Amino acid sequence: MKPARATPSRHAPSEEPARGLSAWRFVMVFGGVSLLMDFVYEGARSVTGPLLADLGASAAVVGVVTGAGEAAALGLRLVSGPLADHSRRFWAWTIAGYVLTAISVPVLGLTGVLWMACMLVIAERVGKAVRSPAKDTLLSHATAATGRGRGFAVHEAMDQVGALLGPLTVAGLLALTGDDYAPALGLLAVPGVAAIALLVWLRARVPDPVAYETVTGPAMPDDPTAGASRAGRLPRAFWAYAVFAAASLTGFATFGVLSYHLVARHLMPTAIVPVLYAAAMATDAVAALATGWLYDRFGPRVLVVLPMLSAAVPALAFTDTLGVVVAGALVWGAAVGVQESTLRATVADLVPTGRRATAYGVFAGIMGVAALAGGALAGVLYDISIPVLIGVVAGIQGAALIVLWATPAVRSTPAR
Repeated sequence: MKPARATPSRHAPSEEPARGLSAWRFVMVFGGVSLLMDFVYEGARSVTGPLLADLGASAAVVGVVTGAGEAAALGLRLVSGPLADHSRRFWAWTIAGYVLTAISVPVLGLTGVLWMACMLVIAERVGKAVRSPAKDTLLSHATAATGRGRGFAVHEAMDQVGALLGPLTVAGLLALTGDDYAPALGLLAVPGVAAIALLVWLRARVPDPVAYETVTGPAMPDDPTAGASRAGRLPRAFWAYAVFAAASLTGFATFGVLSYHLVARHLMPTAIVPVLYAAAMATDAVAALATGWLYDRFGPRVLVVLPMLSAAVPALAFTDTLGVVVAGALVWGAAVGVQESTLRATVADLVPTGRRATAYGVFAGIMGVAALAGGALAGVLYDISIPVLIGVVAGIQGAALIVLWATPAVRSTPAR
């Protein structure tokens, strides 16, 4: 079974569909939008654990809330993805989701009530659910011309520039204000407004990015997307791949739990936690670029690294030695980089254009269930026994490796 892959078009219009914006320029500008918005929400996420703890949350509450946030960010795409495909209003869904996130983060810094803070943490993630299937579909059209792995990897790397700047800004303001969250999170409204403005400009320049999508020849009989395209179903290879992705995310701890460990064990001052998060986001960018380049050469086989990274996180990050914990946080960042770039690129290669937003929504929904299980499992087992947590996660990730190698789309994809 061989996933459908775009081949270069001989016609110039697919390279530059509107007002002089090439596919690479589209990716870069869209990356600029994500850079600014990551500045906003990654700045907030870098202190989610300490903020909730300051309001009285336990490790289990932090794990459940942050896991529920990730589940909302992923699971609700089961609704937003099909709706985006049905309406074909990809830009509207993208803009609406970014607006929700841009509003939620500054308000989070103003609340002093635990339940309200929990709701805002989840609301910020709902904004990601609203926009992501449509955003990834828009981006997937341009990456048909730039190379799936490289296009998604460059976009993710630009994401992480914002994910680096946001936590560092928050850390600096927390240090200046004595751990007062209101000024730090309030300032994040500025890049939020800038991101929305740039996104509206990009929509005006390229109202229909599908023109970037290169035209392929007739589907081969063994092409897993051929029957799916005609019948409106998602291909079998997609479902097998989704099982692997879900397994790799189950047991994967959120940074909320990692940061809780740092503060609760007095390993690091609260104001320094965002700096560590920023370093993890830098590692994220490097891992995304590396695996994206390798993906374009070798296909989804490169994903064998993901379960290995995920299994290493709790073994390193939940110790009482600061240097080892820092290494664990950096490994966590590398795993997130693979999740956010190469996993998405593979979906675009497995699913035809007309069902792509739906596929991203379904894929995210499956991963959302795994994220909720991962966040809750990490938080609960952390309170019970850290060695048990390490062993359970290692077993889950070992199973994920087996599922990956048993997936036809991985076994049969030739090196390129």
